[in-house]
Amino acid sequence: MPENRDTIAIIGLGKVGAAMGRLLRSAGYTIAAVAGSSRETVLRNLKFTGGTVCEDPSEAAALAECVLITTRDDIIASVCGRISKSGAVGPGKKVVHMSGAGGLDLLEEAARAGASVASIHPLQAFASVEDAVSSIPGSTFGITADEAVRDWAVRFVRDVGGVPFFVPESRKALYHAAACVASNYLIALIHMVAEIAGTMGIDEREAIRAYWPLVLGTIRNIEKHGTVHALTGPIARGDAGTVERHIRAFGDLIPRYLEVYRVLGDIAADVAEKKKSVTPEKAEAIRSILKGRKKE
Repeated sequence: MPENRDTIAIIGLGKVGAAMGRLLRSAGYTIAAVAGSSRETVLRNLKFTGGTVCEDPSEAAALAECVLITTRDDIIASVCGRISKSGAVGPGKKVVHMSGAGGLDLLEEAARAGASVASIHPLQAFASVEDAVSSIPGSTFGITADEAVRDWAVRFVRDVGGVPFFVPESRKALYHAAACVASNYLIALIHMVAEIAGTMGIDEREAIRAYWPLVLGTIRNIEKHGTVHALTGPIARGDAGTVERHIRAFGDLIPRYLEVYRVLGDIAADVAEKKKSVTPEKAEAIRSILKGRKKE
């Protein structure tokens, strides 16, 4: 086994566990054991990880130096408690969960048993195991860890091709909220675009085809120039009349999205001010329109 590569047990062999197991194997780690609540899922994904299949997560944990808990968030603490109380983890071992929102408190029982603990979360969407295996390299990983294993966690992330980023324990929830906005809420916004297009008789597939080049162009501009300098459109130009027309159209045709437009427009006005494409007075005038106040 390559130097400094712990043997790994994976508890929870869904998309995240299977993808990480595949990447860790490629990096020279040995997947000693796997376990999960669904035997069918474990057996289906075993091809990615290898390792001894264990019915009991404590049995799997006892077979490795590092335990990855990749279950759904709401059972991480109970799984950790179970393997800790069994004596499967203790001094000299590492216990890691991969939740974005959860902190080290979820691993309190393992820490109490003497194990080193960490949260290592990939900032990536997991549509399938295969997609995750190809998209994780190059992705950022949020790390929250005991001081004793911070360097190990950085090496662990780099071994799978990731970019390490330390997240303070007190900011884990906000870190994950930002990830949800970047991914889940982007999908919600594109769904909103498709529903708006639906008022013109355009179906979702055609709406996505029509607006997708604009979405990709915007994302490229953000990557190249940052959010402030990527902003274009009526609010960036200070075009209050267009904003008023938008608001009337939402009110008349698709009122459920009016409040979303108002809130996002207010944020866009802040960005436009930072860009200095509008004066503070013009930005405030647009905010007044967005909030339903008439122009003076």
